[in-house]
Amino acid sequence: MSTAAAAPRTGAVLADLLPATRTRDIALVLGGAVLTGLAAQLSVPVPGSPVPVTGQTFAALLVGSALGARRGFASLGLYTLVGMAGVPWFAGGTSGAGGASFGYLLGMLLAATLVGELARRGGDRSVLRTAGTMVLGSALIYAVGVPYLAVSTGMSLSAAVAAGLVPFLLGDALKAALAMGALPTTWKLLGRRG
Repeated sequence: MSTAAAAPRTGAVLADLLPATRTRDIALVLGGAVLTGLAAQLSVPVPGSPVPVTGQTFAALLVGSALGARRGFASLGLYTLVGMAGVPWFAGGTSGAGGASFGYLLGMLLAATLVGELARRGGDRSVLRTAGTMVLGSALIYAVGVPYLAVSTGMSLSAAVAAGLVPFLLGDALKAALAMGALPTTWKLLGRRG
């Protein structure tokens, strides 16, 4: 890898440090979808909630940050469409459209796009910027997922918040902390190589 390819620059995401080819982009989009599908299998039921704790949201935010807005959107779009078509890689090995947690999938699609754009603007280069990027991405997931949960189950909005947001805040804080360590550290390591 040349010095120019390894040096972090504004307007780049981690994926841009690889040699640019159509094959690279296809592989990254497919890889991001598979990573999200694998992470969704790390699923723990939450008592009183139809929505489990999964590694899926963490993967979606990392995919968006690492791949950028367009590839992140494409990757999560592929993940969602293939799962809707019947591949059992949604949380707990499920598939199909609808269901109480489907709104979170739609939120992840949008969040991957948002964090990808923020990463392109340097939102993954420092601990504080990464924290802000992850908080905004998570907030977008909930902004779509919680109302969808309320509508799909007939819950009131306050009940949906209690079942589909509150139990997940601690886990989201831990996921953000992992990202806050991983993303800026990766940039620093790659910057030193250049």
